[in-house]
Amino acid sequence: MKFDICVPILGFENVKQVNLEKIDDIFMKMSSADEDRISFTLIDPFVLREYDFEVPDNIQEMLEIDKNSNLIILNIILIQTPIENSVVNFIGPMIFNTDNNKAAQVIISDSKEYGVCEKISDFLKK
Repeated sequence: MKFDICVPILGFENVKQVNLEKIDDIFMKMSSADEDRISFTLIDPFVLREYDFEVPDNIQEMLEIDKNSNLIILNIILIQTPIENSVVNFIGPMIFNTDNNKAAQVIISDSKEYGVCEKISDFLKK
């Protein structure tokens, strides 16, 4: 699916449109529609932990989100070998509105609960 980026991705402000592809039930790939070498691996945060945050009103307006919107929430993950060393950015989730193909990155600035670089091994069942 192709999405228009309504709020720039930090560090990648020139990316205006992305393709979102499913890898499996947990991972997805987000790549720039215009720049071949820009891509991110994303993870469903809800398979790792309880995850809850408020989407700011201005972003809700830009993405045209209402109570009936179909949203996908994903987090950027930096894949490492072994996979247990991979890190997840929980303070910068990506929100995709599949009803209108608009997306944005939200920055959860007031959270003490989530980090920008949390090891996935902290959430895997031992």
